[in-house]
Amino acid sequence: MNVELIFEKSDSGQNNYKLPEWKGPSSSIIPPGYIRTGINLPDCSEPAVVRHYNNLSKMNFGVDNGMYPLGSCTMKYNPKINERISGKKIYSSIHPFAGEESSQGVLRILFEFSEYLCRITGLGGFTLSPAAGSHGELTGVMVIKKYFESIGEKRSTILIPDSAHGTNPASVAMCGFNVKEVPSNSDGDVDFNKFMEMLDKDVAGMMLTCPNTLGLFDRNIIKIAEALHKNGSLFYGDGANLNALVGRVRFRDVGFDLMHINLHKTFSTPHGGGGPGSGPLGAADHLVKFLPVTIVIKDGERFGIDSDRPDSIGRVHSFYGNFSICLRAYIYIRMLGCDGLKDISDTAVLNANYLMSQLKNIFNLPINRKCMHEFILNDKGLPNGITTNDISKRILDYGFHSPTVYFPLLIHGAIMIEPTETESYESLQRFIDVMKTIRKECDAEPEKILGAPHNTPVKRVDTVLAAKKPVLKWGD
Repeated sequence: MNVELIFEKSDSGQNNYKLPEWKGPSSSIIPPGYIRTGINLPDCSEPAVVRHYNNLSKMNFGVDNGMYPLGSCTMKYNPKINERISGKKIYSSIHPFAGEESSQGVLRILFEFSEYLCRITGLGGFTLSPAAGSHGELTGVMVIKKYFESIGEKRSTILIPDSAHGTNPASVAMCGFNVKEVPSNSDGDVDFNKFMEMLDKDVAGMMLTCPNTLGLFDRNIIKIAEALHKNGSLFYGDGANLNALVGRVRFRDVGFDLMHINLHKTFSTPHGGGGPGSGPLGAADHLVKFLPVTIVIKDGERFGIDSDRPDSIGRVHSFYGNFSICLRAYIYIRMLGCDGLKDISDTAVLNANYLMSQLKNIFNLPINRKCMHEFILNDKGLPNGITTNDISKRILDYGFHSPTVYFPLLIHGAIMIEPTETESYESLQRFIDVMKTIRKECDAEPEKILGAPHNTPVKRVDTVLAAKKPVLKWGD
């Protein structure tokens, strides 16, 4: 599909908007040095501009269009009431420099939100400063480093399973620790014997995604926690997949000392697009004093800021973090309540296991266990040279977004599917029917798969060429 740029629609004389001529005193005119000149703007009429961008918007696909089964990313439908409330002027117009006395409502929301997260996870305190899940991880590793400095120990290694999110080793390396990879066993759990061989007095901690990126709850988690604590090490929980456990399992109860939460994955906030995001970090009681400033506190009926924290790692974000994102999550939790939070995890796990049960007999299922919120198929045994990439492109023709592909890396040709809790039975059934149809096409009409997508505005692109020679500006 050849879509014109707005500049290509430009034609001199279309835009008839004119500003009135300035007739005031010359001293009130903006100094010439502050006036931008030579700006290349398109000359289009208002209808042309509106139609151009409206048509472009129809080329996008999102959760408001249809099912978006990205495993690991949790692209679920977010209730619009969250956006309506967070966009109200009473919240959107408040200035970050407003004093505590004029910000009591905001501080109360942040304080109560932190308390909710403590009750959900069992941890002793939270910071809302981190601006993303990866930022929360980095903050957590900084806390680990500060903790060992405070007790006079020098430890240089953090263990990370091979099924971890890629941001885990990146956060560890950025804080100056060495990364040691712990292998998984054939059932998708951490290989406990290998873990014990790697656990020594140089290990500061272990980061474990729970459930892991295979969509599985590690059955050795209690033993891992006990072994780490006996060794004087800390246990960090990557809470990216909390939507599979919220209301049912508290991270502190199974032994985690620290965890971050990706709000977009569990608590209905916008996902991606470069931000703003939020990745609150929680800590057990003995680590709370190391959390970054600022921390919202309550004194009687008054809310305030505690910046006098001598053991804190310092600031990781200006002001209070990304308030509007925390506000959306706060609204979501208040609307659902305790029973509603349990329904999130129950339905996410039920939806994933239903899809897996219906698809495992037509595509290969590398690890045949009950899953949590997501599961992994792969392209093993597909005929006619068809690969995971081909399947993902063909799915687009049927009005669904592709699942996550080729991740995690330890499963060759992975197709990672997460339906989330917001998809209905009818939606799941349609996805199952489409996947069955595609599998039949692999045998009978492989050309439909190998040439896909056929119905999208942009057909299959050369991803290698795009990576090596990206077009970064118009005209290249």
